[in-house]
Amino acid sequence: MEQTLKFKTNINCSGCIAKVQPRLDAEKDIISWTVDTDNPEKILTVETALSKEDIISLIQMAGFKIETV
Repeated sequence: MEQTLKFKTNINCSGCIAKVQPRLDAEKDIISWTVDTDNPEKILTVETALSKEDIISLIQMAGFKIETV
């Protein structure tokens, strides 16, 4: 079941986005994702069939902090 999940992260620049992009783009159950780097909490929005835990794991494996909003 698809859902839209939001997370606070420390993904704060295009270089950071480039580090998480391969992991997120490779996941077939992610329909779309964006990081609002203008937001002080660097909000990652993911439209996906994955669980919150799966997304958290993907971002942590890329070396970033992440928590649910």
